[in-house]
Amino acid sequence: MASKSTADFLSLITDDFSIQRGHALPFGATIERGGINFSIYARHATGVILVFFLPGEEEEIVAFPLDNNINRTGDVWHVFVAGLNPGVEYAYKIDGPQTLPHRYDPDLLLADPYAIALNGRPVWADQRRRKLPFRRAILVNKEYDWEFDQPINRPLADSIIYELHVRSFTQDGSANINHPGTFRGLIEKIPYLLELGITAVELMPVTEFDELDNDRINPDTGAGLRNLWGYHPLSFFALKSGYAAGDMPGSEITEFKDMVKALHAAGIEVILDVVYNHSGEGDHRGPIYSLKGIDNSSYYMLAEDGSYMNFSGCGNTINCNHPYVRNLIMDSLRYWVMEMHVDGFRFDLASILGRDQQGRVLDSPPLLEQIAGDPVLAKTKLIAEAWDAAGLYQVGSFPNWGRWAEWNGHFRDDVRRFVKGDPGMVGKLASRLAGSSDLYQFGRDPGHGINFVTSHDGFTLHDLVSYNEKHNWANGEGNGDGDNNNLSWNCGAEGETSDADINGLRGRQVRNLATLLLISRGVPMILAGDEFGRTQQGNNNAYCQDNGINWLDWQRLGDNQSLFRFFRLLIAFRKSHELLRHDSFTIKEGQGLQIHWHGHQLGQPDWSYGSRSIAAHLFGHNTKGVAPDIYLIANAHWEAGTFQLPNLSHQKWHRFIDTSLPGELAIMDDENLQILDDQSHYSMGARTVVVLIGR
Repeated sequence: MASKSTADFLSLITDDFSIQRGHALPFGATIERGGINFSIYARHATGVILVFFLPGEEEEIVAFPLDNNINRTGDVWHVFVAGLNPGVEYAYKIDGPQTLPHRYDPDLLLADPYAIALNGRPVWADQRRRKLPFRRAILVNKEYDWEFDQPINRPLADSIIYELHVRSFTQDGSANINHPGTFRGLIEKIPYLLELGITAVELMPVTEFDELDNDRINPDTGAGLRNLWGYHPLSFFALKSGYAAGDMPGSEITEFKDMVKALHAAGIEVILDVVYNHSGEGDHRGPIYSLKGIDNSSYYMLAEDGSYMNFSGCGNTINCNHPYVRNLIMDSLRYWVMEMHVDGFRFDLASILGRDQQGRVLDSPPLLEQIAGDPVLAKTKLIAEAWDAAGLYQVGSFPNWGRWAEWNGHFRDDVRRFVKGDPGMVGKLASRLAGSSDLYQFGRDPGHGINFVTSHDGFTLHDLVSYNEKHNWANGEGNGDGDNNNLSWNCGAEGETSDADINGLRGRQVRNLATLLLISRGVPMILAGDEFGRTQQGNNNAYCQDNGINWLDWQRLGDNQSLFRFFRLLIAFRKSHELLRHDSFTIKEGQGLQIHWHGHQLGQPDWSYGSRSIAAHLFGHNTKGVAPDIYLIANAHWEAGTFQLPNLSHQKWHRFIDTSLPGELAIMDDENLQILDDQSHYSMGARTVVVLIGR
């Protein structure tokens, strides 16, 4: 009598079950009429075995050695299993040379790099499920009814990006939703995103990773730390199964598609933070899940002695410009666009993608050019984190072919320095307000700069004005991790305080930073929770804190309604003023933005090293004719000042923002803008930003 496992497997095959030669392309497992084709690249392998499992079972049910002559074309091993239906899991065992640079182990199970679903942990951080997760691929049907979903294709220059972490965004009980920490949970928060007014969510990594790969503990509590953020990918295709609310194999795929479709229906685009620069397999001490055991010397940049080059700071570096690896990355990007309907990508440590196989920086990197010129990705947003962990910094010089945008690290640093009162920053602030023409004027436009003051890396906006130093002791690394150069100022006390004056100044500084971010030319990016005062308690590298340090505390939204209102009205203002989003440094056919710079007196901007204030008159024509004039005054000095105002022939100056005013007076809604009694001068407080509108 056949065992239950055998009987279950037999139920998944048909009468014409057979093993056939198969074909080399496409890679991965392809469900075809009559069976499934399997294909894997393994140049240096001497033997490949395809192994099948039943879902939830630890022991293999059947294994098929591939013939080196019949089942191999060039460097690709392939087989067609006729009469096999979806419902099984599979993995590979691969043999090959045992000496460096190779790391073959014929006894190890290895995941298919092209698998769209892996046997991860359906329940987040569940240590009971499976002895060897992530090494088996799950065969799932890709059929899905997208209904009428289409790409939004919003111009990047018109975007307002909101960076969030899927789990942290809704995991806290204060989120008050039915499916916390999941793709479905994000769907439940769409009404909030619409109220705020953002146009795109940028999701921190959503492909499979091991949240339990951190072996450190919190020295204060003894609790185990997690890999929360997910910047150690175990797949470029398979979604994080722990982000699904359902526990059926492949639930994460359907729920991700549901999320994308729902966001699109709300007019919100989806940008993925993708990590192609390294993998979660680490260095020589790390585990072997897939790439190391399939073809180590192809997938990774290796030194002559076989050790891993570490441009990522994470133990290894993907060999991005190896011909096959380039194709793998391209296939991954096309999959996310064609099959999953995403609208764009933010490439983590993107400068690594511009290094050759020996780690040298290329002038014209093949991978970056191929991504920029790919016809499938022609309308996809491409955003580079234009640096790496080895010191290469390419903000403003990233190879772009007119396509690539960049996280503008100069904007972050210059605005932080100006607002906290550093000298010598007025000229740099003017460049950032004007769209960073010093970085993007030649061959690119203002919209190629993604402006941000905070991101997942570093302090939140609240912490930026509340801490002078990082407080990362809970990370278990002796406070040695994280950036020491935060360009922050605590306004007079380190951390939380009950001092009303200090808290008032902190609130003003937050409003100053938010105003400069959303009034500047370029594409603004907001860190989730900054709009209602989210704090990480001074931790500027909270990647391992799967707790209230990272989870958004939605009670703060109720406590900080005036700050939320400030962000909401500021976002609405940006969306309604076309000139702020004009995506060209030149005036074309009479349309475009002009900026005249002033100081305390008209026509006399103070560019000196000791200056801490600047005024900008923004005006011009948009597609509807003459646009409303905007006058921005930024005073980072600790003393108040009076600024002369330009004369408006057919308009009057109205106050929109004065960050020194308390509560809801700091920003006025569009219907209640207050006309100035004095149309020639504006007296403003210390450390204040003012925005006036001509009507």
